[in-house]
Amino acid sequence: MNVTLKALGALLTYPGPALREALAEIAAVVEADGLLARKTRAAVRELADELAAGDALETEERYVGTFDRGRRTSLHLFEHVHGDSRDRGQAMVDLAAVYERAGFRLAANELPDFLPAVLEYLSYRPLAEAREMLADCAHILRAIGETLASGGSRYAAVFAALLEIAGEPGLRPGSVPPAEERPLDEEWAEEPVVFGPGAAPTACGGGASFVSRGPAPGARR
Repeated sequence: MNVTLKALGALLTYPGPALREALAEIAAVVEADGLLARKTRAAVRELADELAAGDALETEERYVGTFDRGRRTSLHLFEHVHGDSRDRGQAMVDLAAVYERAGFRLAANELPDFLPAVLEYLSYRPLAEAREMLADCAHILRAIGETLASGGSRYAAVFAALLEIAGEPGLRPGSVPPAEERPLDEEWAEEPVVFGPGAAPTACGGGASFVSRGPAPGARR
């Protein structure tokens, strides 16, 4: 299991009590794994420290405000390319089939394009396959991360880390203009997302979890 990918996915879940209790462990495994550069690991630790030290209610409200309100920073990847069109439904069916072939099961109320779910799946796949799949959606990861960084959110550290793992260029926060000047969806309109190669099925069960993901953010509304 790739513990760094699992940890990064956990950091993007709703910061309820279970996640807050696990934050020190999450930061520790990212540091010990050494997959990321020192500067990137430090930024991930700063995010974990901020979440741990913050007022619980304010931290939860900030998460909802950051990821659940508006498409620019949505954690549902296909929302960025397909919006609410019929194509998004088919894309999710196809991605769910990728999970199914690998023996990966989603929670009943979780959508397959929810980034923490994608990262948990990839944490059980070979690193080369995980890197390829992250590279396939690097333009989405970068755009979300640059939007977060431009707004001063430490959550940008997770997206910088994912781009580093994918071997892609990092974030350029200053490149993101105000939303009213250039809607993010228009930037991605011509860039389809195709996830990974047709890998042989493997069992993804087992392994300790940092925290139960629970419902996707959209299910909390």
